[in-house]
Parts: sequence; C-alpha cells; structure tokens
Amino acid sequence: MLLNTSTWPEVEAYLERCKGIIIPIGSFEQHGPNGLVGTDAICPEIIAHEAGQESGFLVGPTFNVGIAQHHLAFPGSMTLRPSTMIAAMNDWIASLVRHGFDRIYFFNGHGGNITTINAAFAEYYANYSLDDAPCPVRLAQQNWWELPGVMATCKKLFPVGEGAHATASEVSVTQYAYPDAIKRVEMDPKIAPNGRFTDAADYRATFPDGRIASDPSQATPEAGAEIVSIAKQALIAELSIFFETKLEAAAE
Repeated sequence: MLLNTSTWPEVEAYLERCKGIIIPIGSFEQHGPNGLVGTDAICPEIIAHEAGQESGFLVGPTFNVGIAQHHLAFPGSMTLRPSTMIAAMNDWIASLVRHGFDRIYFFNGHGGNITTINAAFAEYYANYSLDDAPCPVRLAQQNWWELPGVMATCKKLFPVGEGAHATASEVSVTQYAYPDAIKRVEMDPKIAPNGRFTDAADYRATFPDGRIASDPSQATPEAGAEIVSIAKQALIAELSIFFETKLEAAAE
C-alpha cells in the first residue's frame, strides 16, 4: 500500500488496523560512471515498495534528497544542509502524527544521512522532554544494507570489488528496479582506489570518477533481485515487531 496512490478514506481505514508507516529516505548524488544519481533513494524505495505490497504496511513518499555536500563537484548531485533536513523531517513527522501515526520507520539508503536522521529524532523528542510530557510516538531508522542477511548476500555475490561507494550491490538493486536505465561503461582502474575525503573538491580530486574501492561493472539485475528478495523479507519481519502488528497485503 502506497500513500501516494491511496485516498484519504483508505488511509483512515488503514489507521484503524495499524499506526505504522515506512518512509524510504535516501540521497541524490553521483554513483560513478554507471550508477544512477538517484541510487541511494531508489534502493530503499524499491525494497520498501515490495515489502509493503507483500505485507500490507503503508509506505510513504521517498525523502530523496539528503546530506550529500561532498558529492557536489559531480553534476546532478543535490544536497540539503543538516538544519534543513532536520526541519523538513520534523514537519513530515508532525504531519503524520497529526493523523494518528505513532510508529514512523525511516528506511535509509545513504550512510551520510545517519547522523542527521538521529539529530532529527532528538529534535522531535526534545519537544516532549522540555514540556515534561511522555512522547507517544516512536521513531526508528534502519539502513537497508544492515538488515539481517543482506550484507552476507552482497559479499557472496561480490566477494571482490564490492567497495564503499557506487558498490556493485547497490548498482545491482537499481538495475533490478530500472532495467531500462542500465549503463554499460568501461572503468579504469577496474577497482577504484580507497581512501578518505573532506569537502566536494577534495572528493573529486581523490576519486575522479566518483567510485570508492568498487567495481560496479559486475552489477547485474539478477543480483539486484536476490538482494531485494532477502532485504524485503527481513524488512517485513522488523516492521512487524516495530509496528506491533502483522498485516496481510490487500487482494489484487
């Protein structure tokens, strides 16, 4: 069940059964010569959509621009300031809570978002703490690659050249989600260098094609399908516990 293709009476009926919602959250940044700019939003989105379809849990809109200032030397990349993201997330949370949601699960696709998501949660909870009132809302975040079984699957599929950014696994997931957008590109070196970076200029100078320690040329949509299948089941199991309910998907 997707919020953006639901009517308000359908959402009202859902809230009688479950107070939980999944929010895919990612980033809009370069992912090397063959990786899509939207990779970090696409990965949690496709996993959440398939999990929602199978379980009946409601999936909200994707928060698809995050903390990516270090990618801005590559055309197409976009970012929010941490303060902007914290404010926007709190407005999203407040809107959903107003309607009766009290379990909001942010399903993350970008490591650079983690600190800011936690800060947004702290900002929300502070409203109650400062008023000396108990908070009825529970917020959670999970990275898709940290769901049980996912990293082991990625390492099995790509034992060499998985890397740290523009990885073979995340590119595989996007190829599964958007097979018509697959890019075939020769990359040199085959496995990109590893290392650290500071700002956008330093990142571009250190990693000229955007990859870090990865060989995403080995990505396939079949590998992406396997990763999504494992992640989807793990996500449903985790949501059933967090939402304190189990739903069945609506009949087609």
